[in-house]
Amino acid sequence: MRVWPGQPYPLGASYDGIGTNFSIFSEVAERVELCLFRNGEEIRVELPEVDGYCWHGYLPDIGAGERYGFRVYGPWAPEHGLRCNPAKLLLDPYAKAIEGAVEWDEAVFPYRFDDPDTPDERDSAPFVPRSVVVNPYFDWGNDHPPRTPLHKTVIYETHVKGFTIRHPEIPEEIRGTYAALAHPRSIEYLQKLGVTAVELLPVHQFIHDWHLVQRGLRNYWGYNSIGYFAPHNEYSSGDQIGRQVQEFKQMVKALHEAGIEVILDVVYNHTAEGNHLGPMLSFKGIDNPAYYRLVPDDPRFYMDYTGTGNSLNMRHPHVLQLIMDSLRYWILEMHVDGFRFDLAATLARELHDVDRLSAFFDLIQQDPVVSQVKLIAEPWDVGEGGYQVGNFPTLWSEWNGKYRDAVRDYWRGGEATVGELAYRLTGSSDLYAASGRRPFASINFVTAHDGFTLADLVSYNEKHNEANGEDNRDGESYNRSWNCGVEGPTDDPAILALRQRQRRNFLATLFLSQGVPMLLGGDEIGRTQRGNNNAYCQDNEISWYDWEHADETLLEFTRWLIQFRAEHPVFRRRRWFQGQPIHGEGVADIEWFTPDGVRMRGADWQTASLRSLGVFLNGEGIHAPDEHGERVVDDSFYLLFNAHDEPLPFTLPAEACGSSWVLVLDTSQPLPEAEGKVYRAGEELVAQAHSLVVLRCTD
Repeated sequence: MRVWPGQPYPLGASYDGIGTNFSIFSEVAERVELCLFRNGEEIRVELPEVDGYCWHGYLPDIGAGERYGFRVYGPWAPEHGLRCNPAKLLLDPYAKAIEGAVEWDEAVFPYRFDDPDTPDERDSAPFVPRSVVVNPYFDWGNDHPPRTPLHKTVIYETHVKGFTIRHPEIPEEIRGTYAALAHPRSIEYLQKLGVTAVELLPVHQFIHDWHLVQRGLRNYWGYNSIGYFAPHNEYSSGDQIGRQVQEFKQMVKALHEAGIEVILDVVYNHTAEGNHLGPMLSFKGIDNPAYYRLVPDDPRFYMDYTGTGNSLNMRHPHVLQLIMDSLRYWILEMHVDGFRFDLAATLARELHDVDRLSAFFDLIQQDPVVSQVKLIAEPWDVGEGGYQVGNFPTLWSEWNGKYRDAVRDYWRGGEATVGELAYRLTGSSDLYAASGRRPFASINFVTAHDGFTLADLVSYNEKHNEANGEDNRDGESYNRSWNCGVEGPTDDPAILALRQRQRRNFLATLFLSQGVPMLLGGDEIGRTQRGNNNAYCQDNEISWYDWEHADETLLEFTRWLIQFRAEHPVFRRRRWFQGQPIHGEGVADIEWFTPDGVRMRGADWQTASLRSLGVFLNGEGIHAPDEHGERVVDDSFYLLFNAHDEPLPFTLPAEACGSSWVLVLDTSQPLPEAEGKVYRAGEELVAQAHSLVVLRCTD
């Protein structure tokens, strides 16, 4: 087979319409073979050139759909961190598509089970996936990113498969795929709900862990990446020979036409190859010490800041290049609109400590492509000093774990003070203002994929992860919620009513807070995981959306909240509250009151027993212009929070409004009333136990 020298860049397989250039980085390799698979046979071609540790060659007549892999020849010296083993077929780190899955045979591992220091010489090719050459051409038409401003963004965290696999109005043959998410029924649902972005759990090619497969389970969430350029092949409705790439692009195009952005949950902190006893699928056999953080005193072992066995080596320039190339590829070629970085604190580790000015963040800051999309950090990892909420650079928004904890604590009657709640309701200025960030740096959430659903949050005190096969030891053990006194399913109408009210409290708090709300997909229809708060391995009805039993009333309530937020910019300000009178006189942009209608004093904020709060939002106090430069003026609102077990009278303060208020929302009721009751300033309003009330100033 003819092979020409080709070019060292771009890395990966690049099809130009005539042939394909292959390039792979390895500093430790002594030679590299390209392996092509045709009609059940393997054809090996030695790459003829190496420049700057990039081994490359160009093969004419090799086109889209070609299956390939690499074999890397080099030293086997685990005690020095070197693990080359040419008996193992390796995926291309830059593969744009991947065919097949891992079949868990002993040959997949680079060492002999009876002697981990001795290389296993059995061929792994029959048991591992293949990289696929793809055709990069796609008709995007007039596709353009919606570019929804962050302060107008509403994120819907969902799963490609789980969202549609049981949807009765989507053709059965495409359910659970990219095509199903792009189906008109899916898009219509998202539009009617009012969300502006879907945040997809990992769609980078991932594998199903050996220990899960042994227990008859699968990696449902997908936080086990092995291909940072390849859309996961199991979510394709057709073949896996590049079809998944075209189908993913079509999904993005359809969502963009509906004004919905696509944000990817990405896992650049570790790979599916695990620790020193893990399989050899790609990076480990290409250049182990370049790609992974190894223990300095004993490089046989891996640094593990993620709890998964390994951590990518963000100090190495080729690893940084890999990640930046991947991010740019998904933006430029796949047209995605942003990323949520899993365990992002790991990416910041230069030596050991988390450094917010690490090379990775410097690269993001100066990159003209990546710096322009939505960047969201999960600001923690499992290493020492890994909880970094509030410490990411100015371009970034963060999952605000303190928001989640404060809101849960408040509504369950925990020990958090109303002062803590006030910070979270107003965008968490204590975390973000000092670094020059705005309220939309805070991604607010009450529930997320890695925990209880909203329905379970108010129904279970204890986790029920027995189906995971780990004797219920996995998952977060502490439930910061309130379960209405009865554990699990119940037919008691009073208990069910209280649980429904708590769901409405959490949802209303989320969508009336400053910052960017993130709704866990399915919470709006009452999705339950039966108390499982770590359903990462439940690729079944525990995790999938149950559309047949959707809570239509709760769905209508959620739609109303999202629409209400969209109509009133006072709930999605671009700048911080100042707590000062507007134009130097009159009422401040925000005021805080006790139930007696008296302004809060210093001591009130630290009273743990105070479970009630009145918040006045001045619609004339939105002093920042909108993105078009126009001055924003809105209605003024008064929010009453009552987390007590009994009804509580609130006196409506006269100085915060003119003379009257109209009831807009009362979470003690299933749905807002079309014509709310009118109250006079100075009058008492009784807020029911465990309820949130919203009033609008009418004059």
